[in-house]
Amino acid sequence: MLKSEQQTAYQRDGYLVLPHFKSPDALQALRQRADDIVDAFVPPATKTIFTTNEQVRSVDRYFLDSAANTSCFFEEEAFGPDGELRQAKALSINKIGHAMHDVDPVFSAFSRGPELRQLAQDVGLSQPEIWQSMYIFKQPGIGGEVGWHQDATFFETTPITVTTFWFALEDATVHNGCLWTQPGSHRGPLRERFVRDADQVTMQKLDATPWPHTTTAIPLEVEAGALVVFHGLLPHYSAPNRSSASRHAYTLHVTDATAHYSAANWIQRSAAMPARGF
Repeated sequence: MLKSEQQTAYQRDGYLVLPHFKSPDALQALRQRADDIVDAFVPPATKTIFTTNEQVRSVDRYFLDSAANTSCFFEEEAFGPDGELRQAKALSINKIGHAMHDVDPVFSAFSRGPELRQLAQDVGLSQPEIWQSMYIFKQPGIGGEVGWHQDATFFETTPITVTTFWFALEDATVHNGCLWTQPGSHRGPLRERFVRDADQVTMQKLDATPWPHTTTAIPLEVEAGALVVFHGLLPHYSAPNRSSASRHAYTLHVTDATAHYSAANWIQRSAAMPARGF
């Protein structure tokens, strides 16, 4: 799948952009399925909001149960002072997570295939296992910021193997909240660890190394259909979307089964739904 110079670039920079990885038909099928899920979504009595700025406080039973099903989460700015949605439900959802790749046929078809299997091998995953999927809407006007973080924070393995597959379902630009990163910063330390103990989670601080600065970070502007694959230690963030255009994306978080997957990770799978590869 990857040429030698692409593999070298991935090792050097910690990420690789692959344009035109998914066809327009595949993008449309996934977007339509996401629309159907949101349309059928009946919010629970306690409306769960997703925000990375208050990650620990936002964790509840609904969030924890989403590890094995398809759940919708609202944008932080979706509700007005009266507790009612500011706009239509379809324009108020932050994301769908976290097991669509296993429980939904349309998402499963998008998430698997020989091209992804070979790509996983090329970036060093000898026995890939998909633990999490997320459909991210980045809604126009209210799409929330996702602060600097490393995905290895949420998927500890020994050695660290988590790799992110980020699919652009729409064009991602600096105007609608594209990813930002600092090339080569994956060679730095793991700064935080998200640890679960029964139904309680904590964010443990591990290292005080500062996050990349805006003067050294670069935007990853990509067109719809592109795939960005990046190392679990690569710091990245996305700014709020204050534009009139959404920025739909779909992500998979994958580890290598040859590594030890921590029992303290928030997502655990039972024998009835084991983690599977591509």
